[in-house]
Amino acid sequence: MNAEIIWAPWRAGFITGKPERGCVFCRAVKNPDDRKSLVVMRGRHNLVVMNKYPYTSGHTLIVSGRHVRDLEKLSEAEANEHFRLIRRAAAVIKRSLKCQGLNIGMNLGRIAGAGVVGHLHTHIVPRFAGDSNFMPVIGQTRMMSLDLEDMYELLFKAFKRGSKVYR
Repeated sequence: MNAEIIWAPWRAGFITGKPERGCVFCRAVKNPDDRKSLVVMRGRHNLVVMNKYPYTSGHTLIVSGRHVRDLEKLSEAEANEHFRLIRRAAAVIKRSLKCQGLNIGMNLGRIAGAGVVGHLHTHIVPRFAGDSNFMPVIGQTRMMSLDLEDMYELLFKAFKRGSKVYR
């Protein structure tokens, strides 16, 4: 079966762009321009960052503020905040996007599927009723409901409301 081809302009930079040097997450940690880095929230030890090349609209990452690859290398404060931000992000995404479920997970090491191997991060992928319908399964096609800029604005505002660790 041949896959349908659908224009996905948000992936163009990933495919045709010049590979960036260094760690994408370390750049986000250091960059004061949160919008450019897609940072929707900063904690003391971790960031909440939108995935620039999402699996679905709202695909978000909790990223360690320190370049560390292993869970066991996080301090207690870093690990506790990481999990608190996973919980906060889950609540914000469910409330803001009205998704019916979430996939939450880590890929630790290249063999496990990590795209950014050396920098610990947790994926939060919103799931919607019907998102595993014939389009991605039989049609081999993904649908994106909101573009990246609109999704950033939505999540940025949602995280800012009521957040005690937002700077």
